[in-house]
Amino acid sequence: MSLLDIVLALPLLGFLAVLLVPRQNEETIRRTAMVIAVVTFLASIGLATGLSSDVPGPQFVTDVIWIAFPEIHYHVGTDGLSVWLVILSTFLTPICILISWRSIDKRVKEFYAFLLLLEFGLIGVFVSLDLFLFYVFWEVSLVPMYFLIGIWGHERRIYAAVKFFLYTMAGSSLMLVGIIYIYNRAGTFNYTTILDMLNGGKLGFTPGEEMLLFLAFFIAFAIKVPLFPLHTWLPDAHVEAPTAGSVMLASVMLKMGAYGLIRYCLPMFPDASRRCAPWIIVLAIIGIIYGALVAMVQPNMKKLVAYSSVSHLGFVVLGIFSFTQLGLDGAVYQMLNHGISTGALFVLVGLLYERRHSLEIADYGGVATAAPGLSTVFLITTLASVGLPMLNNFVGEYLVLQGAAQANFRWAVFAAIGVILSACYMLWLYQRVFYGDTPEAVADHVHDLNHREWVATVPLLAMMLWMGVYTASFLPPITRTNYAILEQSKMNVRFRVAAPPHAPYLSAREVRLGR
Repeated sequence: MSLLDIVLALPLLGFLAVLLVPRQNEETIRRTAMVIAVVTFLASIGLATGLSSDVPGPQFVTDVIWIAFPEIHYHVGTDGLSVWLVILSTFLTPICILISWRSIDKRVKEFYAFLLLLEFGLIGVFVSLDLFLFYVFWEVSLVPMYFLIGIWGHERRIYAAVKFFLYTMAGSSLMLVGIIYIYNRAGTFNYTTILDMLNGGKLGFTPGEEMLLFLAFFIAFAIKVPLFPLHTWLPDAHVEAPTAGSVMLASVMLKMGAYGLIRYCLPMFPDASRRCAPWIIVLAIIGIIYGALVAMVQPNMKKLVAYSSVSHLGFVVLGIFSFTQLGLDGAVYQMLNHGISTGALFVLVGLLYERRHSLEIADYGGVATAAPGLSTVFLITTLASVGLPMLNNFVGEYLVLQGAAQANFRWAVFAAIGVILSACYMLWLYQRVFYGDTPEAVADHVHDLNHREWVATVPLLAMMLWMGVYTASFLPPITRTNYAILEQSKMNVRFRVAAPPHAPYLSAREVRLGR
């Protein structure tokens, strides 16, 4: 059993352990969930520290037969692309437990059980190396989020949960059809074997087959990103979800779609990816600008942050389909940045809601006077979200824009509009909520952060600063994996990396124009 198996098994064991605790022992349930989540996070750090730069391909691999016929394997492994997404999942789960400690007071047992089951499903998605196993984890992660929204959400929670479920199921059904077709052609669900067959010429698709398979996978991933115009489920899900649900949805679940685009669409369907790239880029840029403009006019804080996610994830798709090393590196880094900064925004909005019991911006004002600590944390998170240098989002957006400019300078020009607009809607939100006269309801009910809330928010602030200042601790494994993906799929044709990135990240960023 590898360390990765332990990281994957711990949340599932925690789910079962929470179910065994008597319902009335709510404090024991919370502490059990917290201990399991913290141990899982500490174990996941070993995946990053143990990742070797000299070993090509996935590491911490386990490959055993799960089902004899059709042959389905429990085949898992991690590399520079998936390891940080696993750690992001394990990092945010304890924070979600902390911020829900007092706000969740009904069906406490089921809530924490579903939260740990969600963590199990998310980790499984990022480490699966068998297409059928990937699909199983994809669906497993859907179920607990459906119940988190439908049971512990707000007034329109049933509508939001059903809409979220139907959108995701529609896309994943298409992906399942594609997976079955590939199995019938390749005779295996093993992802690494399928890639070897494609690269060795033992497996090939006609242009029509490749296009249909690409679209089957792409639609499933685009819904999850979500890419414009398939984004309409997201604002409803965010507004109605409990705070922990919003954090996990925005910070991790949306990354499942972007991860799928990089992991599966580009390597397996490179020609179709290239043919579809122009219109996908157009949709990504529309999403960047549209999401920002709609966010500017939102009266609801959660909806504003939700539409900001549509804008920020548009940068990720733009970076992926720029087919450049810098663009792809920036896309992966922006996935992590968005998980930290937008997750923090939902945490802070949730803390405001607990105090004032309102998400309407008009119901606030002068919060900085009543809660200076909360206002300071919110300001730092706001500045990170708008891409202030020295904070995390700046690095991801810069790399994406640089990669897009290498591929087509006009793409970068249009995408940069979204950066400007993000400063407009985020700073305007901060001004309306935290400055001005303090209404009596705010003065009476909005208090500063307590010790538990400081413990939940300080790690997020530390990550924003760390990822903005010391990017070399994250980017080298990302760069190596992205280099391999681009080379394997023959994507990085116009702007080629001068040498495989083995050591520092700066050497990998040297690119030359090749014809």
